[in-house]
Amino acid sequence: MAEPHPPLKPVRSQRPLRAVLWMVLTGLLFVGVTAAVKHGGQNLPAPESAFLRYLLGIIFLLPMLKALRRAQLTGRQKKLFWIRGFAHSLGVMLWFHAMTRITIAEVTAMNYMAPIYITIGAALFLGERLASRRLLAIAAGFVGALIILRPGFRELSDGHFAMIGAAIVFSVSYLTAKHMTDEVSPTVVVAMLSITVTICLFPFAAAVWQTPTPIQIFWMFVVASLATAGHFTMTLAFADAPVSVTQPVVFLQLVWSVATGAIFFSEPADGWVILGGAVIVGATTFIAIREAMLRHSQKEPVA
Repeated sequence: MAEPHPPLKPVRSQRPLRAVLWMVLTGLLFVGVTAAVKHGGQNLPAPESAFLRYLLGIIFLLPMLKALRRAQLTGRQKKLFWIRGFAHSLGVMLWFHAMTRITIAEVTAMNYMAPIYITIGAALFLGERLASRRLLAIAAGFVGALIILRPGFRELSDGHFAMIGAAIVFSVSYLTAKHMTDEVSPTVVVAMLSITVTICLFPFAAAVWQTPTPIQIFWMFVVASLATAGHFTMTLAFADAPVSVTQPVVFLQLVWSVATGAIFFSEPADGWVILGGAVIVGATTFIAIREAMLRHSQKEPVA
């Protein structure tokens, strides 16, 4: 699952090739997440699958507990983390539901819309300015989504609508994380996300609980392991190069998703999904490059 992750402040360096290789590995790991959910979570309710994924992933939090204890979060910060945890929980449940209803390629391509929603949310709630070129990129992103969905030309399932909702709700989580990374360390942001999401998911999972089999627990642990590894390699990529360098590599994840769906799940390759995904990736890449250019211009000394 190309699960959503908290944005980390990249440390600029001169290692773009290594950053690209880390992002290639990240894409493979996230495709592994979606495949594991598709294979091992089909017979479990989506809230329960999501809860097990985060519960089993708590083991990876143990090295972060020391940093979390030292953080001394304020009441306001804790409130924001809980808001983010609840929003992220809704997104995860919608994502798990979509994963069992539509193809891996569609889930991957529609998840690319999250940066578009983040850009819109940043303008509405954080006061960030939207120049005309960024507005055109946002419009292109929605065109890409329409190419994938093709409303009126085919029947849309509840999985498609769940994925639209997931991308929107995840953008709320991302925006909150973007705000919090200015105040606390990325380690604390990651740890608080895992803790709050696990707690928020519990009542939803309890309401539809089915005793999982050992093999289902195994596959949810595989999901947790792959997702954690994917977030780690993505962090390494961001440390080696800015997002404007690594963003175009994201498209490879769609290619691998199409191949995985076709080879392992007999899902036909859909050229419209690939085309729409390419349009969205192009739009989000343009936005990433423009933001990098603006940050660079703001840092230049005034003569």
